[in-house]
Amino acid sequence: MKDQIKNPVFLISATVITVLVIVGAINPEGFGTVAGTLFDFTTLNFGWFYLISVFGFVIFLAALGLSKYGKIKIGPQDSKPEFPFFTWIGMLFSAGFGVGLVFWGVAEPMSHYFETPFSDLEAQTEDAARVAMGYSFFHWGINQWSVFAIVGLLIGFLQFRKDKNGLVSTALEPVLGKSKPVKYTIDSLAVIATVMGIATSLGLGILQMNGGLNAVFGIPNSTSIQLIITGVLLVLYLTSSSTGLEKGIKWLSNLNLALCLVLLLFVFFAGPTVFILNSFTLGIGDYITNFVGYSLRLTPYEGGSWLRDWTIFYWAWVIAWSPFVGAFVARVSRGRTIREFIFGVLVVPPLIACLWIAVFGGTALNSDLNNGTQIAEAVNNDVTVALFKAYEYLPLTGILSFLSILLIATFLITSADSATYILASMTTNGSLTPALAIKVIWGVLMAAIAGVLLVAGGLDALQTASLVSALPFTVIIILFVYAFTKMIRKEPLPERRKKKHE
Repeated sequence: MKDQIKNPVFLISATVITVLVIVGAINPEGFGTVAGTLFDFTTLNFGWFYLISVFGFVIFLAALGLSKYGKIKIGPQDSKPEFPFFTWIGMLFSAGFGVGLVFWGVAEPMSHYFETPFSDLEAQTEDAARVAMGYSFFHWGINQWSVFAIVGLLIGFLQFRKDKNGLVSTALEPVLGKSKPVKYTIDSLAVIATVMGIATSLGLGILQMNGGLNAVFGIPNSTSIQLIITGVLLVLYLTSSSTGLEKGIKWLSNLNLALCLVLLLFVFFAGPTVFILNSFTLGIGDYITNFVGYSLRLTPYEGGSWLRDWTIFYWAWVIAWSPFVGAFVARVSRGRTIREFIFGVLVVPPLIACLWIAVFGGTALNSDLNNGTQIAEAVNNDVTVALFKAYEYLPLTGILSFLSILLIATFLITSADSATYILASMTTNGSLTPALAIKVIWGVLMAAIAGVLLVAGGLDALQTASLVSALPFTVIIILFVYAFTKMIRKEPLPERRKKKHE
């Protein structure tokens, strides 16, 4: 335990986060102003870098999955998957972007419908609704999950195939060597980026829970209520964390997926079913048609901040999340082939995400288009109430709202629980059984930074934190691609070994 606390990566990253918490708590306004300046600097100067990088990750993974290396396993070649497929997908989804999707599933298409991505497109029209759905599919599709897949693939390959620790610095040894100062710097950067990414998602979920409690029970939307929710969640996810990966996270992941399916099926059948199916089909078509254009879209000739506020924010957010989600995805993917891993991660969660957006976002769009409701306007005024506004026009509104609050809570607990485990592992030389005390320290620091960001500026401050911390980590993921390419070329192919044996 003492050795784990003396770990340089733990000391550096925990100190940086603690200083940020203290500064933010003492001067939240100043903290918010600095964060805003950094947001503008990052998005204005490096938006192109995020777009090109993420597009390149998709191409790399598709080529790798289809190549001769696709049959190599993440683990010994005779190993079997550790978790059944349903549980595996549930864990990917819960630890990945479950809570973000519940937040944005209605809020994003309605935001694009109210204020369109294109300056020459009239808002709140049929064309605006179509573009809103297609762009929402794009943001929650393959590009987002490609970042998680690259980090997870390399960490899993090292841990289970090469019997090395799952640290980011270990993954980069083929490129950067074994210098201790370099290793400590890279691992500390990964931890800080991860904490900021998790704080963003925690904060989003807390904002939405407050919005739900306001809609259902009339509890006011205020920073003090959000801090109380943060404290309650802290107790719950630390309790879950003490049970370990096999019990708490596994059980909660299955509960998350089951709750998701119940809500999804109910809204699908209670809502405009044919409209949902039509908009899902058309949305997938628009996504495929516009994939390259949207992936590399910038507006240097017309200006505007839409792309910075949406696409660039999303890519930065997933990059900030990626050390955590990647490490967690690696941890639950032992025994799967590279091909199965890539296409499982790149196809199934994005497909579920698009279906979710079509069902919930499609129901809200149909309501505004055909029934004259004002959900888009309500979302524009307060993005946290989007889901609950959509429920107002469906049967069993109260039950749906209550189940959604429960779903958001379980998603937050699962994500934070997984994150405490991964952060503790990252700061204890990649240990698969980090001390409970280390997990508690990270659990408290995560909640503290989320609380500070909520006080300092709510949604804007949360977005800024993930954006700024993601910039250096984008370079690290590009190096990941190079390192993995070097490693995989030296790996014997399973077919060749079989033929030799015969």
